[in-house]
Amino acid sequence: MFGLIGNFGPWELILILAIVLIIVGPGKLPKVGEAMGKALQSFRKAKEEEFDELEEKDKE
Repeated sequence: MFGLIGNFGPWELILILAIVLIIVGPGKLPKVGEAMGKALQSFRKAKEEEFDELEEKDKE
């Protein structure tokens, strides 16, 4: 799935988290996480709706 990115180890994740903390700041980090969670949830919901719609068309 992430062929171009490669594997993430613990040091890479720590580095990414540190960069995010520097850019966003610790005060706004929960809001950013919440926004990302909502965006991911809406993406999954839209994906499921599309799959359901395609399955219904295949049955017809």
